[in-house]
Order: sequence, then structure tokens, then C-alpha cells
Amino acid sequence: MRARQVVAVGLLCAACGGQAQKSSAAGDSLSERQRDSMLAKSRIPGASGVGKAMRVADSTSAGIRATDSVSP
Repeated sequence: MRARQVVAVGLLCAACGGQAQKSSAAGDSLSERQRDSMLAKSRIPGASGVGKAMRVADSTSAGIRATDSVSP
């Protein structure tokens, strides 16, 4: 009885783990970065936070690339 419950829960979890659907329209030609950049430049409240997050991410990525390129 206990084994059947474990198998049933496992199958239920496996059935729920499908692929996420793309939220953008099929004909959307802008990348996520381009959409975020447009949002950061808008006058929507909190949009400046998107721009700041992009700058921080770029800075972090540049630091990681610089560290990776250093030869021993």
C-alpha cells in the first residue's frame, strides 16, 4: 500500500514537470535584453530599477570575464 502511494506521488510529480511555455508572442523579434532596455528607459514607476539591475549584471559579467582571462 505504501509503495503504491510513493509511485502515485512520483508519477504525479513527473506529470506536472512539463516545459514552460514561451510568454512572448510568436512574431516577437526583440531579445529579452532589448525589451528590458526599453522598459528601463520608460517612465513606468520602478523602471529605473531594471536599468540599474542590468548595469550591475553587466559589471558582474565583465568582472568574471576579466578574472577568467587572467593567465597564471
